[in-house]
Amino acid sequence: MAETGELARPYAVAAFKQADEEGRLGEWAEMLGLLAAIARDPTMSGLIANPRVDRARLVELFLDVCGDRLSDTGRNFVRVVGEYGRFALLPDISERFAEERAAREGRNHVHVTSAFKLSKSQRKTIVAAMEKRLGTKVTLDCEVDDSLIGGVVIRAGDLVIDASLRGRLEQLAQTLA
Repeated sequence: MAETGELARPYAVAAFKQADEEGRLGEWAEMLGLLAAIARDPTMSGLIANPRVDRARLVELFLDVCGDRLSDTGRNFVRVVGEYGRFALLPDISERFAEERAAREGRNHVHVTSAFKLSKSQRKTIVAAMEKRLGTKVTLDCEVDDSLIGGVVIRAGDLVIDASLRGRLEQLAQTLA
């Protein structure tokens, strides 16, 4: 994801600047969310990954599916993304756009992956610690991944705190290798 995130960043920043100029950050967030959902669709992602499918045809498919839910500049954004064959990046572009918007609004989105469901008090503790560390308001998104064995992995933009047992075991394996 780090690689695709870095490829997505310029598109997200460009979209953010355009949305900011238009004074339509919310509408752009919705448009990018829609485009990301379309790109995640199994049928569409298969077409995106197929090198035999013409990029211009993909652009038309995206525009047809979106219908009138895209502004003129949103439609142009789809054309640029298509021209450079970056449709697979749309979920990351949408995510990076949301990060840019959150930073502008003085808040951060923090994603926590834990081995077990977090209690309300654990979530409050993480929010307080991350607000202190980041210096902004924090919204928390939690998911459970039992492959972590124990602990948590916290992601806030480019910051990753891996306090999982799996992460510690991987570090130990690297040290011993």
